[in-house]
Amino acid sequence: MAWNIPGKNNDDRGSGGDSGNGRRQNPWPPRRSGGGRGRGPFDGILDQLRGLFGGGGGGNPLRWIGIALVLWLAFNCFVLIGEQDRGVVLRFGKFDRVMQPGPNFKLPWPAERVIKLNTTGVRTFSNSLPVLTRDENIVTVSFNVQYRVSDPQMYLFGSRDADRVLEQISQSAVREQIGRSNLDSALNARGPLSAAAATSLQASLDTYRTGLIVTELSLQDARPPEAVKPAFDEVNSAQQMNERLVNEARAYAARIVPEARGQAQRVRTTAEGYKTASVARATGDAQRFTLLVNEYAKAPEVTRKRLWLETVEEVLADNRTVVGGDGRQLIYVPMAGQGAASQPPLLTPDMVAPPLDPRPQAEPTVPAATSTMPRPARDGGTR
Repeated sequence: MAWNIPGKNNDDRGSGGDSGNGRRQNPWPPRRSGGGRGRGPFDGILDQLRGLFGGGGGGNPLRWIGIALVLWLAFNCFVLIGEQDRGVVLRFGKFDRVMQPGPNFKLPWPAERVIKLNTTGVRTFSNSLPVLTRDENIVTVSFNVQYRVSDPQMYLFGSRDADRVLEQISQSAVREQIGRSNLDSALNARGPLSAAAATSLQASLDTYRTGLIVTELSLQDARPPEAVKPAFDEVNSAQQMNERLVNEARAYAARIVPEARGQAQRVRTTAEGYKTASVARATGDAQRFTLLVNEYAKAPEVTRKRLWLETVEEVLADNRTVVGGDGRQLIYVPMAGQGAASQPPLLTPDMVAPPLDPRPQAEPTVPAATSTMPRPARDGGTR
């Protein structure tokens, strides 16, 4: 119900309650006349507001316009910024400041206006494009870029369209890194290429003043074009076969080389042993011959006889001994490889050396009958 009822005296304000005729109490204090000490500096403004809201009937439009103006000022001067957002304040179209998360105050429009930006959310850009490698092969590369806004002012006013700039620069960075690599690196070593492309992309974004920061750049796939895919598969098969054969050859070399080295070492050790034995034997023979010459110089006849006996003993060590009873000692020496019809040679002491003593020798005490006597062998047995 309105405070003032038409047809009633408006001077009844502040009468202390309803008069019983349905009229409500006026909440405005009584208006003082004159410029007494009770008036404050805002009394004039209050009087204007009283006049605005207290006149006429219930359909006064000025009252509703005033209420709407007050509400508009209240909601327009206070801005609530979310936790993930930042507010860029423009004062008459020019950058003024950046609002942090929470309630913030600003001048009403059109003096100031706020642009909210999500600076913590991660944005994504993906694309697939053909690239020419260093060895003149064409591959289709699929990549993905994740980024976010790091500087709201630079993002809005550093470049005309920061997102579009990032898309173009990311394609250029991927082409640059793939173009510097060969086909094998582009297909099998995409990790280092992704890191290098991310570094190049971030440097370009800083140069173009985009206010963006790259959180991740990954080369998801690299494949040959469909037109040359069969030939490319054949090349891959040949490369895999080559690698398999190389691995088998390395395994064979790892197995056979140690064996060959062991055999070579064994042969070398055997040769060294044979060398040592031969040198030692030759040295011993030379020393024995020297000693024999010295003994021969002292007693030639005795030495010659001893040499003859030793030679006969060595020759007849593995043969039968036949003793004849005709006064002469006949030695039968069968030669290896001779048949029964061959004539066996006869060896006498005269064939080896001249008689040691020209004096007649005594008759042998051997009986006239021929006998075969066993001779002890060198290994301790009898023959």
